[in-house]
Amino acid sequence: MLDTPAHTPRTDAAPARSRRTVPAWPLALLLTGALSAALTAAVAWGSTSIPPGEVWSVVWRRATGEPPGPGTDDLIVWQLRLPRALLAALVGAGLGLVGTAMQALVRNPLADPYFLGVSNGASLGAVAALVLGLGGGGALGLGLSGAAFAGALATFALVWAVARRGGGFAPLRLVLAGVAIGQFLSGFTSYLVLQAGDEQQTHSVLFWLMGSLSGASWPLLAVPALAVPAGMLLLQARARGLNALLMGDETAAGLGVDVVRLRREMFALTSLLTGVLVAVSGAIAFVALMVPHACRLVVGGDHRRLLPVSALFGALLLVVVDIVCRTAMDTQELPVGVVTSLIGAPTLLYLLDRRLGSGR
Repeated sequence: MLDTPAHTPRTDAAPARSRRTVPAWPLALLLTGALSAALTAAVAWGSTSIPPGEVWSVVWRRATGEPPGPGTDDLIVWQLRLPRALLAALVGAGLGLVGTAMQALVRNPLADPYFLGVSNGASLGAVAALVLGLGGGGALGLGLSGAAFAGALATFALVWAVARRGGGFAPLRLVLAGVAIGQFLSGFTSYLVLQAGDEQQTHSVLFWLMGSLSGASWPLLAVPALAVPAGMLLLQARARGLNALLMGDETAAGLGVDVVRLRREMFALTSLLTGVLVAVSGAIAFVALMVPHACRLVVGGDHRRLLPVSALFGALLLVVVDIVCRTAMDTQELPVGVVTSLIGAPTLLYLLDRRLGSGR
């Protein structure tokens, strides 16, 4: 454990909270209620609308082991829409957590899994599994998750090794290494896409790279349902260490934090989460970058509050985005990454302008 010595004053090392921030727990309760409503809407709305009361009836019957009701509502709710809505919530929560942790680890507000190359490595592993058949276990099964995780972890190890060359650690060197390695891996991923066996396979890979939750199923939920809550608990346990990192490595070390060990553990954890998330949803842009900024403006920079709020807001955001992706067009479904980019780019510019304008 990375405990702070008892004699050190202010052991939480929490950033000062602005007077304009709001209490975290009431906000978390509000976000939880909004997330429940969004999940209900995600299951109820679609080409065939189902009353919210019937949605909860189906869920209750399934949860209590009662026989399914007559008609197709049970099939639509339980087998098609509910797994997808839950997957959107898990992926959104995971991206919110990963983005928050990454920005603290390198003390850079632009850091996210894509910026540091980890998502590019996960995408390369997943695309190699899809195009070359290296994943085993099906296109969206555990084999693909394993391939994406292997790609993410290998990229993490390479970026970390480059950033640590010559001893010491420079966040700027880590960022530059991540950008360079990520772009190289992105180019190799594009080459693999061109090697796809047929037009349909190419279309599927490209759609997946832009983000898609269309392959959601109950078996697919197993890995993210374990990984995201576990990641949340581990990050929350290191919240004070993340707070200390924001004050600089020397200050953090003076507070009793083993900076190198903390960064190694947190990068490994975020790489694992990124690999799992990319495997089940593809590359979804801007969520991991935008969510921490929005939440930090509301609850402040203390990671004990910021992490759970970012997870809830990320889950809510992606559930709402997926509703838009499914219902915006009658003839086809929009890739999730397209919608998050259209929403995220102007929103992030607004948040950054507000942050700079307020001097925070």
